[in-house]
Amino acid sequence: MADDRLTDTFAALADPTRRAILARLATGEATVNELAAPFDISVQAISKHLKVLERAGLITRSRDAQWRPCRLEPAPLASASEWIDRYREVWRDRMDRLDQEIRRIRDQKGARP
Repeated sequence: MADDRLTDTFAALADPTRRAILARLATGEATVNELAAPFDISVQAISKHLKVLERAGLITRSRDAQWRPCRLEPAPLASASEWIDRYREVWRDRMDRLDQEIRRIRDQKGARP
């Protein structure tokens, strides 16, 4: 189930419009119309993007009378970041070993007459 949530998160983040929406929501709540304003696409298209973000758990929508604010939910982003960090460590270790091997080869070549 956690892998499915991670898949949903990365799928939602794959679209630049959805990433821009999340960046906007990081500054605070916004309505669909407010989120649509900077884009050259319809409010309906923004609503579809919001549904993808909501299914991935990246946003929530609430109702306050006629105002329906969208809000960023950071937990799925934290999970994605933790997953990426595990692999960052693997690659950092590999690069450190490669660096050591290159230094060893250089030292061997420098020691030859």
